Amino acid sequence: MTNRELWQNALVQIELGTSEASFRTWFRNTDIVAREGNTVSLAVPSKIVKEWLMDKHHKLILGTLRSLDNTIRSVEYVIHRSAGEPRREARERPAQENASLDLQALYIDKRDNLNPRYTFDTFVVGPFNQLAHAAATAVIQRPGLAYNPFFVYGSSGHGKTHLIQAIGNHFKKSHSNKKVFYVSSERFAVDFINSVARGRANEFKDQYRQYDVLIMDDIQFMAEKERTQEELFHLFNAMHDNNKQIIFSSDKHPMLLPGFEDRMRGRLAAGVIMEIPEPDTESRTAIIKAKMEQLAYNLPDDIVQHIAENVRGNIRELEGILNMIVCKSQLKGKSVSLPDVRALIKHNVRPSKGVSVEEVVRRIAQYYEVAEKSIYEKTRKKEVVKPRQIIMYILREEFNVSYPSIGEKLGGRDHTTVIHSCEKIKEEVKRSTSLDAELEHVRALVHA
Repeated sequence: MTNRELWQNALVQIELGTSEASFRTWFRNTDIVAREGNTVSLAVPSKIVKEWLMDKHHKLILGTLRSLDNTIRSVEYVIHRSAGEPRREARERPAQENASLDLQALYIDKRDNLNPRYTFDTFVVGPFNQLAHAAATAVIQRPGLAYNPFFVYGSSGHGKTHLIQAIGNHFKKSHSNKKVFYVSSERFAVDFINSVARGRANEFKDQYRQYDVLIMDDIQFMAEKERTQEELFHLFNAMHDNNKQIIFSSDKHPMLLPGFEDRMRGRLAAGVIMEIPEPDTESRTAIIKAKMEQLAYNLPDDIVQHIAENVRGNIRELEGILNMIVCKSQLKGKSVSLPDVRALIKHNVRPSKGVSVEEVVRRIAQYYEVAEKSIYEKTRKKEVVKPRQIIMYILREEFNVSYPSIGEKLGGRDHTTVIHSCEKIKEEVKRSTSLDAELEHVRALVHA
């Protein structure tokens, strides 16, 4: 493997272990320029990048390189000269410190795929995720019995992967006799198909049935994969019957997952289901303070408050902004001001993604299993009327669309019809807890 191939492969893994903004900021224009013995020389574009990688990402870089080539023992950082030739600046770390490093703790263990950085100690608990966190701690106290399966859902960047891997790392540390395995649903599907193609399906079955704790991430990507779902169904039954802990994550509630058989949805929903929604302002404030402590950097309270109020939703985006603030501060040689932070947020945080009326109709029609086109038609069929009224209610209550606009979009209906439909759903919700629960599912679906 050439130096360039080694670094390109390492960057693929490093990108998975960092936020998008952090990866873009600190790993751009880096490359391996030399290897002497067990030492890799990594070229970086500036002193600030060199210092940041040394202080904040050295363990990740070394661990990733060692996972690709276990003969590597140390990394040196090289700053480019403007003339083109790099000038070597060795990592200022005593040789004996590298020698005594616990290298097993630096990178993902291929035997269980767990990232050692994802622990309960580094998981910030706030109002938005405290129920999911409490359920996770119940799982580790009574594995296979308390909540089995344990299903966590929520949008990307809300901390699902961190929480479910924290469970795995806890088991790995406190129950050395238990076999834990973390896998993405895509990886599971690929490995299963390959095993069938090679005539080794039974080996695949035996491998997964040996685990005491199975953690499967992003199960939504298994949609429409009928043979893989069939295999997962039988694996689930075998593990569940033997009180082995099963943990899933997804971007949607299990009953809202498209492309899954009802029996599989039923299995996924058989234990406890916990949502990790968008973090509230209080939680984002706590996350910012925790990240700043990790970065050994202080921010004034007014700046913390401004970031918490204006960077919503994705925790990875929040981390990216904080990395940029620290970088800008070090480049300028002084603390950033509130106007600086406002500018960073304006130019680097994506605006909230809107949902079109058509998309709302599509998602809700799919949920109620009616034809999308029937929502726009004049039909009064009972199976269509209710979804149509709920669509009108959601468009009004969740997206503040005007009554005339809703009527116009949904087949040219009069606005009085829309008002009547919205009021009817409002009244029914007061009398029906089941409809209230339905609406919660629908809200999660349209905001996903």
